[in-house]
Amino acid sequence: MREDGERDVTDRAQPTGRHTPAVVPVAAQPQSLTPLLRDRESVMVYDRTHELGPEALRAILEAARWSPSAGNSQPWGFIVGLRGDDTHAAMVDVLSSANQVWAPSASAIILTLHQVATDEDHEIAYSDYAMFDLGQAVAHITVQARSMGLQVRQFGGFDHRAATERFAVPPHWAVTTGIALGLPAGPDDDAEMPDWVRTRARLPRSRLPLEAFVHSGKFGHPADFLAD
Repeated sequence: MREDGERDVTDRAQPTGRHTPAVVPVAAQPQSLTPLLRDRESVMVYDRTHELGPEALRAILEAARWSPSAGNSQPWGFIVGLRGDDTHAAMVDVLSSANQVWAPSASAIILTLHQVATDEDHEIAYSDYAMFDLGQAVAHITVQARSMGLQVRQFGGFDHRAATERFAVPPHWAVTTGIALGLPAGPDDDAEMPDWVRTRARLPRSRLPLEAFVHSGKFGHPADFLAD
């Protein structure tokens, strides 16, 4: 707890598996992978008492600001709702019924946008890469959040048209995805959640092996260095 009464989460890295047990034995985990990525989880159960302060929120969004961008076009945008404010309440209204069950407990809900056309205020010469750039910006958000002991869950389950109208998004921008951001709850703090949320929250993480998607010579041939 800081002297100003706000909970300090800037260096509270959480251990892996608060809700998600490791899918492989510890000895088999890639130790070279930074813990910021190794311990990342798509959390569905958040600490309802945690409040995200302005300083922490600015740091998270600065990570997006400094992410790579084609031609430095920076074609991303974010609408931020903090739990308890009007923006957050409006966001909850447009969520799918399933996401309305768990997402409101996160400290913040963020809608992401990418620019799809030029306007008089912001020329965009690399629009073909706008969604790619937004993806990089969101990836930076997840890593920065993890460095502060927070977790992020990305989702697409919301009414995009309603969100566009509710937040007066201009036609040269596209509402793209949602982000739930907050402090993970403890492994036994999900009693109020329905069974399907508790089940999904405890699913083990799994990924395809590198051999399935890293190629050399031609597509479909696993990269030679993977056999070393």
